[in-house]
Formats: sequence, C-alpha cells, structure tokens
Amino acid sequence: MSLSIRNQLPGTITAITSGEVMATVKVRLAGGQELTAAITLEAVEHLGLTTGTPVYALVKATEISLATAPVKGLSIRNQLPGTVTGITTGGAMASVKIAVEGADLTAAITRDATDDLALSPGAPVVALVKATEVALTTA
Repeated sequence: MSLSIRNQLPGTITAITSGEVMATVKVRLAGGQELTAAITLEAVEHLGLTTGTPVYALVKATEISLATAPVKGLSIRNQLPGTVTGITTGGAMASVKIAVEGADLTAAITRDATDDLALSPGAPVVALVKATEVALTTA
C-alpha cells in the first residue's frame, strides 16, 4: 500500500499500556529515540501488537510542530531533536525537511513561523508530535 504520509519512522514496540478504549504504545525508533502513540485497543488487537513487534510510526507533515529548543512544561510527549536540512516556501506555507537520528521528517508549517523561528538549513530544531497524531502500521 502506498501512502501520502511522508513521515514513516521504523521502530520496535517496547511497551503497551491499555486503558478501557485506548492504549499508549511506546516505540523505540531506529535512531534510538522513544515515540509514544495513542491508538485504540481495537487497533492494537487488529494489528496484533505486542512488545517486540516491528512497526512504522506514521505522522502527517501537518501534525508536526517545530521549536528551536526542547520544551518543558508541555503535554506533548514526543519531542525529537534534529537539524533543518531544507525549506521550501510558498505564499502562506512552508515545507521544512528535518534530519533526526536515524530518519528524516517533513513538517508543514506557516511561512510566518519559519520567519519567526529564523529557520534555515543547519538550524537545530525539535519536532513536536502529540501521541494522538501518531498512527502505527506493522512492518
């Protein structure tokens, strides 16, 4: 299956914490970072997810926010440090390419945000992703 989601991060499940309807799934990415996905219990069962299962974490470019440094006091669990490798800007929006340990990401943010953050190739950034915006598929 081909997907329009450009951010497809390989990893392995390290923990699953089940609730009544949802579960949080911890994924160790290929680069060593930990990512948390919040998905339904039905999805956990349907995909046959267990500790050790290889997966891909999928994140739409529009669901990635950027910061110029790690952010404390924030409910967003997923903070991946990286470096800007390229920026393509349009009239309103920009596509920001980011190298993180073991993977590449694309973030779609406003052009104003790229200016306000003074983003340019080589600049350090932190990609922020809510756990509810991470989808999983088996590898």
